[in-house]
Amino acid sequence: MIERQTEIVTAAGRMPTFITHPERDGPHPAVLLLMDAGGIREELRTLARRLATAGYYVLLPNLYYRDGADTEFTDEVDTPGSPAQLRVMERYLRLKSASVVEDTSGLLAFIDTDPAARSGPVGCFGFCMSGPFALAVAATHADRFAAAVSIHGTNMVTAEPDSPHRLAARIKAELYIAWAEHDSFAPLTDISQLRTALGEAGTPFELEVHSGTEHGFTFPRRPWFDRAASDKVWERMFALFRRRLG
Repeated sequence: MIERQTEIVTAAGRMPTFITHPERDGPHPAVLLLMDAGGIREELRTLARRLATAGYYVLLPNLYYRDGADTEFTDEVDTPGSPAQLRVMERYLRLKSASVVEDTSGLLAFIDTDPAARSGPVGCFGFCMSGPFALAVAATHADRFAAAVSIHGTNMVTAEPDSPHRLAARIKAELYIAWAEHDSFAPLTDISQLRTALGEAGTPFELEVHSGTEHGFTFPRRPWFDRAASDKVWERMFALFRRRLG
């Protein structure tokens, strides 16, 4: 496997990005891994490697780069009012979908110049805060994204104009949306509105509620990690990327 850390030029500056892909048989289809609120850390790099070993060119950008530093996840971030949680929340609240969409232009331009990345359709997947970002990216760059995945995404149905359910008509990608059964950040009551919007738009999608799970159930280091449900999400995602990206 090939791994490297680089900086990708965007309209806002230089975005640190971890890239990993197979050593042989390239070029490989490109996939963006959009981080959760905890920021860039080894846990996410490991997830990027998991996808790369299946034959993909995976980019993991630091979406907090406008704040000037990585935010490493620690257990303390789950403690209400802790310094770590407050630091993460400050950055999370500042990060908007529009910024991620803007940054994606730089990522796509970089992909097109790297001979290790295959030209053509790309994919993306986002966890938690980046679940809606993945759909926003697919809607705005609709001609490039053939597959997009939201994994226990937060704020999937809001009153904002860039709420995922309001972007449905612009999305050409096939979607997979993994939902935790018990998630205060994404209540089950939001599902009907999102399904209706995607269905009316004719967007190909699967929305799956994973029984007994809590928010963040795919992260191995979290106390509510559910291996069976996590493996099912990865199975669905691998199948989607094979269908739409090769």
